[in-house]
Amino acid sequence: MTGGDTDPAATNGTDTAAADPAAADTATAGPRPIRLGTRASRLAVAQSQAVADRLAAAAGRPVELVTVTSEGDTNRASLASLGGTGVFASALREALVAGEVDVLVHSLKDLPTAPYPGLTIAAVPKREDPRDVLVARNGATIDTLPEGAKVGTGSPRRVAQLRAKRPDLTVVDIRGNIDTRLGRVDDDLDAVVLAAAGLTRIDRLDAATELLDLGFWPSAPGQGALAVETRSGETDRNLLAALRKIEHAPTRLTVTAEREVLAKLEAGCSAPIGATAVVDAELLLVSATVYRPDGTEYRTASHAAHLDGSPQDRLDEALDVGRRVAAELLENGAADLADLASADGVEGSHTAGPGLATPAE
Repeated sequence: MTGGDTDPAATNGTDTAAADPAAADTATAGPRPIRLGTRASRLAVAQSQAVADRLAAAAGRPVELVTVTSEGDTNRASLASLGGTGVFASALREALVAGEVDVLVHSLKDLPTAPYPGLTIAAVPKREDPRDVLVARNGATIDTLPEGAKVGTGSPRRVAQLRAKRPDLTVVDIRGNIDTRLGRVDDDLDAVVLAAAGLTRIDRLDAATELLDLGFWPSAPGQGALAVETRSGETDRNLLAALRKIEHAPTRLTVTAEREVLAKLEAGCSAPIGATAVVDAELLLVSATVYRPDGTEYRTASHAAHLDGSPQDRLDEALDVGRRVAAELLENGAADLADLASADGVEGSHTAGPGLATPAE
């Protein structure tokens, strides 16, 4: 695993094909394009295109986007009733296993923590801003929203946080893409809560009226980060080398720790859990909060680990500190606040997954 974040310079496509015959269909056809699977929403395409541009530069090959429609894109029911946000990933993963695409780009917060057979997370690029934002009428903040204001969100975590902070607010369950949600402000809602990263990626962060500090408003594990997924047995050396070039070591460490908290709590992507991990001067700091769904109670735990040794040693430390945070939460009664073992329909033992803990070699 590498820790750099600079975009590598593009290489000559003909040279790449000669070094790795799998990268080209024929000597005259040029390098075979890398097929990158993505959902069709504006945000998904924007973040997939950003990764595609970096992969093309790193591999010296064209990258083409292939759109895949998931049940989450067509079914307007609540995410909780559909089985959580993992519903967005399933169709993409099926396409990758079937060989219809070569790589996938996911919002990491949308991926279940259980590993998917035959697939691995081969790269985690540098993370965007992990915070939530409020988009409200008249420039309002959480504190200045009028009593009884209608605030939209589809996240049980955000519902609990809103009710904990302002029990007088009316929280409305909403679905739809970012533009649809933004359009409801000044229509039937007074405000919506969204991810800063999503707004940034579609160049709409200017719509935010408040950036919510992670100290009192922890966001979803992995929020703001992307996961680039491949088949575990991928043999395209050119592609694997390009994926290593877009890997960002600090981001993988922080999201590994956050998602390990989620995994050890046996909670799904839609459980009312916030987690924040940061790397500061070789120290990994991890904090997580579990909420009662109505926001009336919550439990918080924080632990730290000194990062030392090999990249794998550092990842092992990230996993360990995530487990310690989860253990303290459970010891302090977190399971009494939220039905963790059945959130998102997730049961049994989970791990952060070999793809997340160990990047492609």
